[in-house]
Amino acid sequence: MFSVTLLAVGKMKEKFYLDAAAEYQKRLGAFVSFSSIELPEQRLPENPSAAEIAQALEKEADAIEKKLPKGAWLCALTPEGKEISSPEFAELLSGLESAGRSSACFLIGSSFGMAQRLKDRADFCLSMGRMTFPHHLARIMALEQLYRAESIRRGTRYHK
Repeated sequence: MFSVTLLAVGKMKEKFYLDAAAEYQKRLGAFVSFSSIELPEQRLPENPSAAEIAQALEKEADAIEKKLPKGAWLCALTPEGKEISSPEFAELLSGLESAGRSSACFLIGSSFGMAQRLKDRADFCLSMGRMTFPHHLARIMALEQLYRAESIRRGTRYHK
């Protein structure tokens, strides 16, 4: 069974986000071996400088690199990534399996983003569009799109 890991920086606390995440994780479990890893966001002052942000992102990158699944195809979710449709996303995942890949890891950085070295290391950088979304909502959207892609791949009626 294909393995999917969602690795995200920042703790979700709001019940509505937690409930939505739990629902999509449960649904995904019918199609893939799914795991979620949540790492703490580095604390920053109220108005951090660019240098403070860069230092925090590097510390977060160190923690992320320790948790990346070995041999997994890595997708960084980042605003400057490529925008694709849901069917294209499903096709991308199908292509991974066809190429013999057994696992994928989707990376969501902190509210300040992620270190450039992680984007450079990624096999693919994906954008959810040009709009700005709350960080935790982006995680729910990623989970929903993973579920939608797996539904498309299996021909269920979820994707219309």
